[in-house]
Parts: sequence; C-alpha cells; structure tokens
Amino acid sequence: MLALGLLLAVGGQAQDVGVPAAVDSSAVEAPVTLDGEPATNSEAVPVPVEAAPVESAEAAEPEEATPDVGWLAIVPALLAIAAALLFRQVIVALFLGVWVGAWIVSGDVLTGWFTGLFSTIVAYILPALADSDHAAILIFSMMIGGTVGLIQKNGGTAAIVDVVTKWARSAGRGQFATAVLGVTVFFDDYANTLIVGGTMRPITDRLRISREKLAYLVDSTAAPVACLAFVTTWIGYEVGLIGDAVAKLPGYDEAAYSIFLGSIPYSFYPLLALFFVFTITLTKRDFGPMLAAERRARQTGQLFRPGSTAEAAQAESELLEPPADAPKRLINALLPIGVLVAGVLIGLWITGRAAVAEEGLEMTLQNIVGSANSYTAMMWASLASVVVAVLLSVAQRILTLEEAMDAWYAGMRSMLLAVIILILAWSLSNVNDALGTATWLTERLSGTLSPGIVPALVFLLAAATAFATGSSWGTMGILMPLVIPLAWGVLAADGLHTSGDYTHIIYSTVSAVLAGAVWGDHCSPISDTTILSSLASQCDHIDHVRTQLPYALTVGVVGLLLGTVPTGYNVPWWVMLPICAAVLFAIIRFIGQPVEDPDVVAEA
Repeated sequence: MLALGLLLAVGGQAQDVGVPAAVDSSAVEAPVTLDGEPATNSEAVPVPVEAAPVESAEAAEPEEATPDVGWLAIVPALLAIAAALLFRQVIVALFLGVWVGAWIVSGDVLTGWFTGLFSTIVAYILPALADSDHAAILIFSMMIGGTVGLIQKNGGTAAIVDVVTKWARSAGRGQFATAVLGVTVFFDDYANTLIVGGTMRPITDRLRISREKLAYLVDSTAAPVACLAFVTTWIGYEVGLIGDAVAKLPGYDEAAYSIFLGSIPYSFYPLLALFFVFTITLTKRDFGPMLAAERRARQTGQLFRPGSTAEAAQAESELLEPPADAPKRLINALLPIGVLVAGVLIGLWITGRAAVAEEGLEMTLQNIVGSANSYTAMMWASLASVVVAVLLSVAQRILTLEEAMDAWYAGMRSMLLAVIILILAWSLSNVNDALGTATWLTERLSGTLSPGIVPALVFLLAAATAFATGSSWGTMGILMPLVIPLAWGVLAADGLHTSGDYTHIIYSTVSAVLAGAVWGDHCSPISDTTILSSLASQCDHIDHVRTQLPYALTVGVVGLLLGTVPTGYNVPWWVMLPICAAVLFAIIRFIGQPVEDPDVVAEA
C-alpha cells in the first residue's frame, strides 16, 4: 500500500515537476535581506552548517532548483525513521530513504525508481563524502578509533580502569564519573562524544553498565553543554545567525552575543537534560527500556542486547587485549588522550586567531573560538594522539611497530559500521535539502499567532525539523533567520515592539530554536550526533535510540509545557525552571525503579 501510494503521489506530481533548470551562480546578485534591500558584501556573514555546509553565493556551484513536491518532501525522512525503528536495520532504512527521495526528485513515476537507485550514489552519497567538513569528521572518528585501539593494546586503558574503579566501585559512581567527564569536555559536541565514549567504555563495561546507558550519558551531555557554554565551537555559529537576523529588525539594537546570553535561562531542554542525567545517576533509578537494559547488564553481565550490532564491535575489541606481560601504565593512556584534548584546544586557538586576523575582527576569546575551524583542529589533534600512542607503545617495547599498526587498524575497523551510517545520514540530509523538507515544515506550521505562543510553536517546529533532517545545526541555520523576524512581526502587530515587554519573547524564541534543535536531534535515529554516540559507545544504534527516546521525550514535554509555554506569557524563568526540575525529580522518584548494583569490581 505504501508503494502504491508513493506511485500515485509521484505520478500526480510528475506533470508539474520536470528536470529543474540549473542556476547560474555567476548571475547571482548580492544577498537580499527580508526587507527587500540588497546587502553589501560587508553585511553578508558566511556561517558554516554542521551537517550540510552552506557556501556563499559567489563560491557556490550551480544548483538545481528545488522541485515543488508538496507533502512528499517529508516522506523520505519519515520512511527512513519508521524503517529504522521497525526493522532495526538502520543502514537499510537510511538507504531506502535516500532512494525514495531520489525517486521523488526525479518526478518520473515509471523509471524514477530505477534511475533513483543510481542517483543515490552520484547525486547524494558522493557529495556527502566529498564535503570537506564531512571528510574531516570521518578522519577524526577513524583516528580516535585508532588511538583507542592503541591505548587498549598497550595496557593504558587497563591502567585507567584500575585507577577509576578504585573510586567508582559501583555502577552509580561510574555513571556519575561519565556524566562529569561529559560536562568537562564542553568545547565541542563531536569531540565530547568520541572522547568520553571511548575513554569510559572499558570502565562502564567493568561495572556492568549497559552500553545503552553509556550511549545515553554520552549523547545527553554533548550537545546540551556545547549549545549552552559561553566558549565553544557552537558559539560563533549561533551568534552569527542571531546577529544576521536581528540586524533586519528596525529599532532593535541589542548585541547578538548579549541576546545569546539572555536566551540561556530560557533553554529549558538543554538545562533540564543535564539535570535529568545527574538525577538519574545519583538516584540510581531508571524506567522504560533503559530499566530493562540496565537490569540485563547488572544481573547477567550482558552489556548489550544479544544479536545486536554491538556484538561485532565486541569481537573486534577482543583483538585489542594487551599482551599478558604488558605493564599497566597510566601515562600510556593519559598522554595520548591529553594530546587529543589539548590538540583540539590549540588547534581552535591557531585557526581562530588566523581567521579573526583575516576578517579584521577584535582579537577576543569569543571571536577566536567562534571563528575557529573545529574540523581542522580535530584532525590535527587526532593525528598527534595516534603518533604519541605509537611512540609510547614502541619505545617502551610493549608492542612492536607491526603490533602497534595492527592495533591501530583494529581500532579504526571498529568504527566502520557507524561511519557508513553517518555517511548515509548525511546523504539523506542532502535529499531533504533537494526536496525542501525544512521549508515545507516551516510553511505548514506558520500562521496567525499571538506573541506568547510563538516560542512554544518555534520549539516544536525546530524539534520536528531536527527530527526529520537529523541536523541540529542545519535546523538552526534554516529557522533562526525566519523565526526572529517572525516573532518581531507578531510583536509589532500587537504594538509591543516599542515597549520593554518584548524582550523575553525574543530571548525565548532564540532559545526555542536552539533547544528544539537539540531535542529533535536527540530523538532522531538519523541524527549525526546520535549516531556518533552509538559509535563511540559501541552500542547498537537502534537500541540507543529506543532507550534514550523515553527520557528525551519526558524532559522535552516537561520543558515545553512547564517552561517554554508559561515564560512566553511573561512568567519568570527562575520560577518555572525549579518547578520543571521538581517535576522531573518526582517522575524519576515515583516512576523510576532502582537497579541492583552488585559490587562487580570485586568479581573482576
């Protein structure tokens, strides 16, 4: 029935959708603002998009016009999500979504299914690989996998496990240590995910903490921290988007960074997600699918669901057991990891200073970090950590050079499955761009609004867009330029834009984009950060989504109903935030159930 419906729907669109004409980029004028006036080059501020980078008009290659396919724009994303959750075969589900999207773009009901199969490679998967930022993420991920393989093989990981488990002698303490490390590595969500997941996995394994729980802790302390912290790789992108949008508001002169700071207290989902993580770990209670996963791990020692994709990763990791006579030296793990973290920070500083100098901006920490190339920094750092790990292993004669390279290969191989998933997720994002999925969603959910309800609707719109597209950065880049002028227009219609009563609406609208994007990202099985969390934790991806979803939905709904909605009607955030926290604590206390916590260290 689904196939028949698609055939009929595509056929109905085929009369109106021909082969889109290419756009001559050389003929593109300066960017046009919402009020119709052309912007000068000095006013056009290029901003990078994490999952689907957007280039300036001058540098862009000729593009095809977006076909008008109506509601079919949402079909590929929904099909991929439904198939992934139903069949637990995320690679097949993502490829199916890309294939169906290519079929819809073709506009040919008869042969589009056949030509679309081949255009998935040429038009969508290949561009996803060719993107330099995507390639940097893949290299960084594989290199970190290699580093983890080396420090596991040379006994460094075993040394970390011995030290940490002297304090974290229980699953509760192990989870708390993971959450603290997740908050500590705040400067980038990708680096956070891969560093925390790879470092803590051997420790949580020893403490019988399920891989699903580890993936949740990693995922829920990565993007929330990165989008809230004052100095991160997100800050330049966020402030740039805010600045571009408010520059078009007549009479509004507050600085973009000041607006970002003012929006933080209204970012209920990221703040409450962090509160929920620490409350779960300290109370030692869980509910839903996570409770079943944790009880399985504690009672049987089975860290992942039997038959899951994590079994293949586990078999790979067994190849990385250190030699029987290998010394357990902490330096063999801490130095490569320290080089990795310090290398990212140094790389951000170097690339940021160069960019600030080139742009002629003030040399402030905010500008340096905001202008830095995080992808270049991560590649430099990951390469340096591999070199240090190899030198340590060989110089101490723990491993031969051949054994060290074998460990490096094995570590990278453990990342291969998740890398394939990541590439397909980016490909589906390209399909969504071609179909105008986000634009369609925005148009459907906009209309005549009252000022107080704007932040809540923006939050839902951002969540839906991030869930369907799998990109929080893409969602922010699409919606921020639209919803800030929308909020201002609604205020102007009510005559509130000339009074001081509008400030909380602007702050709350900005925070709704950021928070909604992160919420949708956490719930989506096609999100790149969700995939990376599964990758770093060696957790079956669908199992991670299935166990995290009830927690993310709980926090999101409470934050929306008791946070975003009331504050839209001028209830102070400092009143509603503690109420939200109290409700979440009550849910954990009365719905959550305790998980038995045997002293597994003594058994190890």
